[in-house]
Amino acid sequence: MARSREGYTIGQLSSLSGTPVKTIRFYSDIGVLPERERTPAGYRLYGEADRARLGLIRTLREIGLDLATIRSVVVVGRTGNDLAEVLTLHLEAVETQLRSLQRTRTVLRAALKRGDPMDVDLNRLNALGKVGAAEMELLLDEFLGDVGGDGGALATWLDGMRRCMMPRLPDDPTPEQLDAWLELAALLADDDYRDALRPTGEENLWARVEASGRPYDAEGPQRANALIVEEVLAAKKAGVEPGSAQADVVLDRVMAVMSQMHMTEDSVEFRRTMAKGYVDHDPRAERHWELIAKINGTPWSPEPNEAHHWIRDALLHRVTP
Repeated sequence: MARSREGYTIGQLSSLSGTPVKTIRFYSDIGVLPERERTPAGYRLYGEADRARLGLIRTLREIGLDLATIRSVVVVGRTGNDLAEVLTLHLEAVETQLRSLQRTRTVLRAALKRGDPMDVDLNRLNALGKVGAAEMELLLDEFLGDVGGDGGALATWLDGMRRCMMPRLPDDPTPEQLDAWLELAALLADDDYRDALRPTGEENLWARVEASGRPYDAEGPQRANALIVEEVLAAKKAGVEPGSAQADVVLDRVMAVMSQMHMTEDSVEFRRTMAKGYVDHDPRAERHWELIAKINGTPWSPEPNEAHHWIRDALLHRVTP
């Protein structure tokens, strides 16, 4: 494919490399593959060096390196013995392959322990062979690039959340963990789920952050959510029902935190917007985090979800979305 005199557009680079446009855009937004320049119309342009760098990024992702490490390799650069670095990368690739073989062994053992293997065991084995750690990493990159859009505050937040969004399948996983791994892969690839998570319109947190021009605190939503959950769980423990008069003061405190996080004032309109957000909330998002916890073998607490269900009910008793 011929390129323009200025360089490759993102579409041309995608066609040449076989990498989805959304993935390239995500890599650019987080600084792994910064565009060489932009046209007066705002289109990204890439050069031959960027094309080669993208090939290196794909290779490093396939052997399981995280994006922070890749950024230090392809953007910042490293010093030291080049041969040692190459051997280290190869070692990581071999270890990734070994983990994949160990998981395959686990599936085979689980199937044979039944004494009479079922079709589901063979289906699980076949699917697992197609979705190893490297494939899950690439799938997560595409998912975040799609949901995050053209960068900005949302992409920054997602990049910060990425580490906890990538589960680590144990070397000797249980059948339940394997099933959760495959279910998560299917969820990440679901276009309908991606569409449901992608914010639309100007009345959302990310649009207001962009409009404010202020630096975005990527950890702010997590801190705010922790305060909200603590407040509501205490009220629930005290027996405060969402529709009761006692709930008014609790909801006021919760809305004060939420409105500050959303860079707006607490008002009837804001509460209607939040109520609509709760009503439209996709329950698959809760399942997403539950699957990650199951794969990692960590306890899954329903309390944060219960707190937000209380807030939803309290809002719906007072406003109409």
